Amino acid sequence: MDTEAQPVERDRSSRPSRSEETSDTDGREGRSRFALSRVAEALPGGRITLTLLTCLVFLLVFSTFVMQPFRIPSGSMERGLRIGDRVLVNKLAYRFGSGPRRGDVVVFDGTGYFGNADYIKRVVGVGGDHVVCCDREGSLEVNGRPVDESAFLYPGDSPSDVPFDVVVPDGTLFVLGDHRGDSSDSRDHLGSPGGGMIPVGDVIGRADWIAWPADRWTHLDRPGAYARVPAADGVHG
Repeated sequence: MDTEAQPVERDRSSRPSRSEETSDTDGREGRSRFALSRVAEALPGGRITLTLLTCLVFLLVFSTFVMQPFRIPSGSMERGLRIGDRVLVNKLAYRFGSGPRRGDVVVFDGTGYFGNADYIKRVVGVGGDHVVCCDREGSLEVNGRPVDESAFLYPGDSPSDVPFDVVVPDGTLFVLGDHRGDSSDSRDHLGSPGGGMIPVGDVIGRADWIAWPADRWTHLDRPGAYARVPAADGVHG
């Protein structure tokens, strides 16, 4: 008796069909396109209106969480920033562990400190810094090191016509305008609540670009003068 097993062809009807072998991705994509088409049909203007609304939502999310434009309202940051300039403020610059650094141009909420508005100034001192104006040569001094501000200070301005000698509390910033003769900044609020210091938590972001007018499009770099400032005593830089 022949006991050798004979190969038996599998019943083809038991094999999965091609439609069963593939995922439902095509079906989901089809349903998504159908849903978008139904939404577009329901809107006045159809697909054009839907596209515009999508762009607006994207811009709103982008402006809220990533990069926000601000208009310069005064001459306090001349010569670098002029009245009417639009700057792009990087709202993620200080959201992942890094904090504002000396020389950064920042936008902050001045409510309770400067006034009920947003302001733009340059960071001169961070937590622990000893900021003095002026030394015997007439220069701003941070942690005992004179800062050459000639690259950004408004022509003809001195570092300050008001003397000050402050130590910046941890978690705060000492800020000044580049046009010292036309800027209300930390110097003017030393006797106010908070002593003229800006809590780091009230910083909206770092101004990284001049975006408008188009012929002034440029990146706002951190001045190298602050790179030579040593860390404050007891603070590791």
